[in-house]
Amino acid sequence: MCGFTGMYQPEGADPDATATLRRMTLALHHRGPDAAGEWLDPDRGIALGHRRLSILDLSVEGSQPMISPSGRWVLSFNGEIYNFLDLRAELSARGVRFRGRSDTEVMLAAFDAWGLDRALAQFAGMFAFALWDRSEATLHLVRDRLGEKPLYYGWMGRTLLFGSELKALRAHPRFRGEIARDALSLYLRYGYLPAPYSIYRDVKKLQPGTRLSLCDGEERPTTYWSAREMADRGRADPLRADEREVVDELERQLRRTVRQEMIADVPLGAFLSGGVDSSTLVALMQSESTQPVRTFTIGFESASYDEAPHARSVAAHLGTAHEELVVTPTEARAVIPRLPVLYDEPFADTSQIPTLLVAELARRHVKVSISGDGGDELFAGYTRYLESGRLWSQLGLCPAKARAWLSQRILDHAPERWQRLRRRAEVLGAATRRALYHTVVSVSNAERFVLGAHPLTTRWLDANAGAPDDFVHEMMLLDLVTYLPDDILVKVDRATMGVSLESRAPFLDHRIAEFAWRVPLRHKVRRRRGKWVLRQLLYRFLPAAIVDRPKMGFGVPIAAWLRGPLRSWARDLLAPGRIQRDGFFDAPLLQRCWAAHDAGTHDFGQLLWSVLMFQAWLDEQRVSWP
Repeated sequence: MCGFTGMYQPEGADPDATATLRRMTLALHHRGPDAAGEWLDPDRGIALGHRRLSILDLSVEGSQPMISPSGRWVLSFNGEIYNFLDLRAELSARGVRFRGRSDTEVMLAAFDAWGLDRALAQFAGMFAFALWDRSEATLHLVRDRLGEKPLYYGWMGRTLLFGSELKALRAHPRFRGEIARDALSLYLRYGYLPAPYSIYRDVKKLQPGTRLSLCDGEERPTTYWSAREMADRGRADPLRADEREVVDELERQLRRTVRQEMIADVPLGAFLSGGVDSSTLVALMQSESTQPVRTFTIGFESASYDEAPHARSVAAHLGTAHEELVVTPTEARAVIPRLPVLYDEPFADTSQIPTLLVAELARRHVKVSISGDGGDELFAGYTRYLESGRLWSQLGLCPAKARAWLSQRILDHAPERWQRLRRRAEVLGAATRRALYHTVVSVSNAERFVLGAHPLTTRWLDANAGAPDDFVHEMMLLDLVTYLPDDILVKVDRATMGVSLESRAPFLDHRIAEFAWRVPLRHKVRRRRGKWVLRQLLYRFLPAAIVDRPKMGFGVPIAAWLRGPLRSWARDLLAPGRIQRDGFFDAPLLQRCWAAHDAGTHDFGQLLWSVLMFQAWLDEQRVSWP
């Protein structure tokens, strides 16, 4: 787990390329505080930088950028290849000799032996990397299948900049930081920036499952793995087994993945919320370990947000070495000033706060932590899956034309402060299932607040994206390609890497994802509850009294905080004169929403938090990058 960056100048490197690369690499120090490395070919105009968080092979043999045995490939890599020992054994049988024990060396040997495409198909793990082919003078930028690891890139004139975070790109003297208003409107709608967009006009995020090849400045994108195609294959070839056999196979698959993801040369633990996903993984980890597994939970004083008692029960039953930290609202709010620096571009998922706190707790004891991310998207865990399905059925009782007419009348005449009514009108007017779900998961009409913005196509609304024939699976697939990589995984990556902690997510091994899409829906949803098959597996380790509890979110009461202890901070950032000077938002409209929220007559908490995170981020950019 590391951070990497670099630049590609087809016409040849600048004279100061080495110094520039060092500045870019240093900007990622938090992602890899253990070591730094650089590799340049000035004649070809390629420069690769790397910051190392040593997890496997702590010796210098694991240092990057690393060159393949043939000398053809140069790699700067962020992530982990979990099946590297299997690949190493296969390559050794072919006569390959290894100097060290890192997965990076195995990747390079695989490129030599099989070529890029075949090697890529063999990798099971999380990764983003820059690979320079010296023979073909071609740069390959590659991101893992489900988007666990980030990769930004953008042309600044004739210079391509790329890296794990925007901080590295901003360190280049040619970087242009023009804010993309169209992307800003998407951010306000969702609370995050969906790929391929970033907050900057000239910078993109590489899509998951994509390889971008560049030769002589020409870009050639290739989708080497598709979530939609995976879903289609799985539903076309469902598991034909009884219930016990399905649970047995899930356990076998997860055990293999957990066993591989527990390989590390440094202390390892797990985040434990007490929910089904994290509890299942910790149960399997403990059954695979001869020592108590280290587990970590953040608790809150407010019972409605506190998962600590549930996690404590799970830990006690499984016999883990449990660490729990109960934080006060004051302690939780104290991390807010750090968020714009940590997340690097506007990001407004309020669970970023407890995620950072639990990452800090874990880092005091371990260097790697297992997380349960992906379980909801793969096994139908979100309550909105079932609620939206019922809602769509109810809407079908009313003629579509009548619904559309009434919806438009309400939206044309209802004031913005009547948020609930306007949101219900949007739901009422949804012409398709996808439009309904898009409304459910986004902030109503948020793009109205951004000045000068134009609509952008996203994977939510792309009519060519395809969809399963049942609504629950359609929602799960949409989450898998949007909300999961662009919100959940961004949140976890920045929080953990911000404190130099590696997070691993066994559910996001592509082999688990492919298995999950072969599991029929009846084994995921029963009696109006999701994750049926996961629950059956967890019952093998925990009593039903511990497993069967209502699902809790992992957030904080932002709406109430904005009326209370954060009121002064929010009021300053939302001051009408300041909003007008910046010129991004409709100041009068925003002020009306702030006044209604402050008075307690309406709840605009999510919208206001998104604006506040942008304003705080904008202030940080002014200080750091004038």
